Amino acid sequence: MADPGLRKKLPFLMKFRNEIAAFGFLGPNIFGFLIFTLLPVIVSFAMAFSNWDLRLHNLFLDNPISFVGLTNFKRLLGSDVFWQVFGNTLYLMMGIPFAIAGSLIAALLLSNDLKYHNRRSYGLLIAGVIFVISMVSLLVLGLDASKVWLLLLSLVVVIFIGGAFAGMSLYRTLFYTPHFTAGIATYLLWKKIYNPVSGPINSGLRPVLDSVAATVNQTPVWSNLIGALFTALILLIFFFALRLIARRFIDGEAGAVTSILAFWGICIGTSLLLLNRATPDFIRIGSLIALFLLVVSQAYFTYQKRSGIYTTHLFQGMTSLIPLVAGLFIIQLIFYGLGNVCFQLPVMAVDGLTAPNWLADYHFAKPALMVVSLWAAIGSNNMILYLAGLSSVPQELYEAAEIDGATRMQKFRHVTWPQLAPITVFIVVMSVIYGLQGGFEMARTMTEGGPAKSTTMLAYYIFNEGFENGRLGYASAISWMLFFFVFIITILNLRFGKKMAND
Repeated sequence: MADPGLRKKLPFLMKFRNEIAAFGFLGPNIFGFLIFTLLPVIVSFAMAFSNWDLRLHNLFLDNPISFVGLTNFKRLLGSDVFWQVFGNTLYLMMGIPFAIAGSLIAALLLSNDLKYHNRRSYGLLIAGVIFVISMVSLLVLGLDASKVWLLLLSLVVVIFIGGAFAGMSLYRTLFYTPHFTAGIATYLLWKKIYNPVSGPINSGLRPVLDSVAATVNQTPVWSNLIGALFTALILLIFFFALRLIARRFIDGEAGAVTSILAFWGICIGTSLLLLNRATPDFIRIGSLIALFLLVVSQAYFTYQKRSGIYTTHLFQGMTSLIPLVAGLFIIQLIFYGLGNVCFQLPVMAVDGLTAPNWLADYHFAKPALMVVSLWAAIGSNNMILYLAGLSSVPQELYEAAEIDGATRMQKFRHVTWPQLAPITVFIVVMSVIYGLQGGFEMARTMTEGGPAKSTTMLAYYIFNEGFENGRLGYASAISWMLFFFVFIITILNLRFGKKMAND
């Protein structure tokens, strides 16, 4: 039996008994955070200002660790390798808009159920089974055509038929599979897919490249025409961006600062793409004329703003117009690369076209890793968040839009997209943070940072400097520089993203 005088003997304990009980439950977690998180952070911060190098400071060498101030930071800011690695990280982050858009499209597609049972579905099942049996028979008989592609095609048919009977649950599971699959195993599988000799991608590309080479050698003018078409598409996107900026400015959806930033951003980007030595003269002249028209139009907008006709906030639309223009510029980059390839095809096709060695080629390694990241990101947690957001959109808004005669695209723009704004802000912030910090497992498994450090990201660079080269002080400085980048970008995203969500 407890001592009846305990309340008098221990008044302090009885007064704070609830706090003591709470600390008893929270204590292990608090101590774990202090020991395994906070303490390493403090130690790494101190290491960033030291010359700690395992090659100089170890059990066999009695060299003291000294304080070097900002030497490590000055060294990394003046290092060409650091800026190359930082550029590699930003290059791979260009896939973030496409990953977010892909997650949203996947969520829109998976938000409806396709499960049905009727004569049509059973006929589809019978046709699919016959198709799969036919493909398997051809493979057993030794068909020399791309066996892997036939198997993949059969798998697609099976998945399609399964979805017709099992509903969207099957497709949601398949889309989310890359997220909970072990990363190393997935990257090893992609490494096999990118194999230049036996990989399915190059196996399917070889006959296509042989046909293209034969066609180009016979009629080389077609490749130049296609290259000019891609250049024309760059100009079309250029004028579309101009029209978009002007419309947003006139309608009051974009402020003066936002419009000027978007205007000069697309101007500079397009100039860098088109006004180079490899571009034909007529394209240069046309681009200069376009730039002149843009300058005149922007001067007109600025005059209208100063005259007081428009009273929109200077930074209005920053979170919507700037990312949209940035996405258009990324599309321009893609068309620019395809156009250059087309212009160089006549020379390349003389000796025949060969499939690229994806992971060992300096120019193809980063795009190959970007495809892997995009494939994994579309069906990740972003899709789940968008699915949850779509389920919480009030149906009354869609009914009101239908009564007003809104089309499907108008309902998405004026109902769905504004309702998903808070989720989009969160996804953008987390995607940028992961983009700056991630990429280690993928680069380590597939390319080991090569060739020529073309796929070395910041996280992998920190690992190399700290654990392979032993420069712990320098690696800590890089880590805190990475923290600075993440902090600044997160603050900007939250600052403008919160405004977009409230609007």
